[in-house]
Amino acid sequence: MKWLTRDGLAAALAVGGAVWWGLGWPGIVLLFAFFLSGSLLTQWAAGPGGRRTARQVIANGGVAAVAALLGAWPVAAGALAAATADTWATELGILSPPPPRLVTSGKPVSPGTSGGITLLGTGAAALGALALGTVFWALRRFRTSLAFVPLLGLVSGLAGSFLDSLLGATLQAMYYCPVCNKETERRIHRCGTSTMFLRGWPWMDNDVVNFIATLWGGLVGMGMHAGLRTAHRTPHHTQYRTSSLTTGKR
Repeated sequence: MKWLTRDGLAAALAVGGAVWWGLGWPGIVLLFAFFLSGSLLTQWAAGPGGRRTARQVIANGGVAAVAALLGAWPVAAGALAAATADTWATELGILSPPPPRLVTSGKPVSPGTSGGITLLGTGAAALGALALGTVFWALRRFRTSLAFVPLLGLVSGLAGSFLDSLLGATLQAMYYCPVCNKETERRIHRCGTSTMFLRGWPWMDNDVVNFIATLWGGLVGMGMHAGLRTAHRTPHHTQYRTSSLTTGKR
């Protein structure tokens, strides 16, 4: 309750119910791993008072919930890996001694600027995504057939995190606080001042960016899974065709 608003709690229960229905208890544990790690890091970095709203819950978990209902576990895993990577990168990247650099130009920017990346933040994103993939593999009892899942989590997470940064640097709505003399993604800055619109698409706030990033992470996860299945089947098809050509049978 301290980490969620009332509507955020309702949304979290809905997302959790959908994941439970589609993926069972392993899906719930995976969702909990993302939520717990992300919430702890957010509370640690931003301090008490930061509570997730329903919009934020859906932005980070909505894709995974729909994918779970459809039985598409690679999409759900990729989406949650992207959400985890972005959260870890945001909350830990702020600790980087070197200033972040804009992902589009490499120009140094102030900490917290949307689209800014650091080596520490990128490493945190990779670690978070890999950890989530490993948790999912462990929940499947480390099956050999699913040994690729940690890699799926890593690639999907980094892909989603990179797109999040790219959208943050280009299309996300950004504002300016005249009192703090800082750019922000908030209409009302933390100091309580109404901000002025600077650039981007007004409707593309941070929640929209997060939703798109998790969707991309899910699609990358689905693509990796499909590609690996195709690669796994190819030797058998080649062997069958070679045998047919040799024996003259079909």
